[in-house]
Amino acid sequence: MPEIPWSALAAPLVAAEDALARLDERLRTGSVSEGWVARSHFGDACASLWVEGELVTLEDLALHDAGMDIRAPTPQLIRARAVVDARRLVAAQAPGRALSPEGLARLCGGETPAAASPAPAAVADSANDSLDAALALVDAALARSAKVLAEAAPAAAADGDTAGHLACVAAWRRFAGALDHLPPVLAAGLLWDAWETAPPVRQGAWLGRLLAADYLRARDKASAHLPCVNAGLRLTPWEQRRSRDGTVRLAAWCEAMRAGAAAGLREYDRIALAVAMLERKLARRRATSRLPALISLAACRPLLTAGIVARTLGVSARAAQTLIAELGLRETTGRGRYRAWML
Repeated sequence: MPEIPWSALAAPLVAAEDALARLDERLRTGSVSEGWVARSHFGDACASLWVEGELVTLEDLALHDAGMDIRAPTPQLIRARAVVDARRLVAAQAPGRALSPEGLARLCGGETPAAASPAPAAVADSANDSLDAALALVDAALARSAKVLAEAAPAAAADGDTAGHLACVAAWRRFAGALDHLPPVLAAGLLWDAWETAPPVRQGAWLGRLLAADYLRARDKASAHLPCVNAGLRLTPWEQRRSRDGTVRLAAWCEAMRAGAAAGLREYDRIALAVAMLERKLARRRATSRLPALISLAACRPLLTAGIVARTLGVSARAAQTLIAELGLRETTGRGRYRAWML
């Protein structure tokens, strides 16, 4: 167990803990929490690629997720979609289940490490048939993303050290089990740092950040949402989160959690205000109007097209355009073709 430099980490740790708690409480009681959570998966996936030095736009990712690409998807876009699918999978299951041997095997696409040590006491592994059935669709999406990635990437050398990888993952899980006495944000930061320093899974740095987010859920620090770790790291200087000094890296982690939670809170307020303004237009509308459903859809997706609206609401493309015009959503492309709107 590394020695904790409390004097250097106390202030940023307290700020991070408070910011996460405020955001989670707002999402627990807020009226547009579902939309915020759905949008957060897209934003954090784009930030995940950004942290690794790649660029994927939110608009392209939203269109790719809806199966309405306007151009051939790039390998980076496919990887971002895989992150979205993984976040949806983790968010839909019990907090901490991703840290279990079965959860890790599902995310990594490998076999369950039979010899792995038990999960931390704070991790809840409540598997049930109904949940597994609900997650089957997400598993299928992850499998499709992994297949496309394998076809798009150059042929890699055969991996002959699977047992070694499983041993590294088991050691990382044992390390997680030894951190339950520490504050949740600090413990998650140590897990993140351990994975970033020596990733147990090849080409899986993004997975460590996702597992750290789920650890925060397992420790009841973020019971209403899956923290956007990547979005917070994107707001932190590279030289701090990649410093050779472990204390500097942990301080950068705490600042990332604070900044990410503060940005999430601002985004929540923006969505809530936009939805409230749109709902004013529902006065004196007939009970069968599709506008309320369109408002809910706009709150849950970062980008809308006439095709997405038509397919989701079960109307024609022309009727979808009429509904969008009535609602007055903001047009983002400025083009006659491939038009898109957002809150």
